[in-house]
Amino acid sequence: MQVFISPPKRTFFLLQFGIWIAERITKNELLPARILAWYPKTAVGSGMLESLAAHKDKNISRRLLKLVRVQTSFAISCPFCIDMNSNKYKKYNISDEELLVLQNLKSAEEVRTLSPREKAALEYAVSASQTPIAFTQELIEKVKMHFTEREMVILASTVAQVNYWGRLIQALGVLPAGFSDKCDILHLENYTTLKT
Repeated sequence: MQVFISPPKRTFFLLQFGIWIAERITKNELLPARILAWYPKTAVGSGMLESLAAHKDKNISRRLLKLVRVQTSFAISCPFCIDMNSNKYKKYNISDEELLVLQNLKSAEEVRTLSPREKAALEYAVSASQTPIAFTQELIEKVKMHFTEREMVILASTVAQVNYWGRLIQALGVLPAGFSDKCDILHLENYTTLKT
């Protein structure tokens, strides 16, 4: 099954330039950006949202932010998001075993390499991605024990940003783009938007 709709045949010049830059950075065709060209306001707004998302911070490691993005991608079952956010996970010192935890195929308690801070962030990401969103008081206390107020805003906005993209991408039927083709433990075939 292909994407629900095709990109427009003609794209506003400035939008074309932005897509070109994004594709150069990712070294991959970005079908979501191309499809959003149907409505430039959404394309520009989505690009701005992406540019404002935290991918590095002085107090939260890149590894932790990557773990949260990947965990959120699995929590919302977005094949494109899983594919893109899992890309180069080893560069962030995320092990195959930890990736199994993010897929809920292994317990976080079994994996000694995840810190209590990381476990709290991952649990928070899953709870913030549920429908309806639901947190226990115990989880909020755990997160507050490991993160400052500022860091909680970064975590929440990172989870929300992945949820935004995941919902938008799935609503358009965008399939994985091949960012993580060399990773055979992602099991992308288990995540599908279109029900038959």
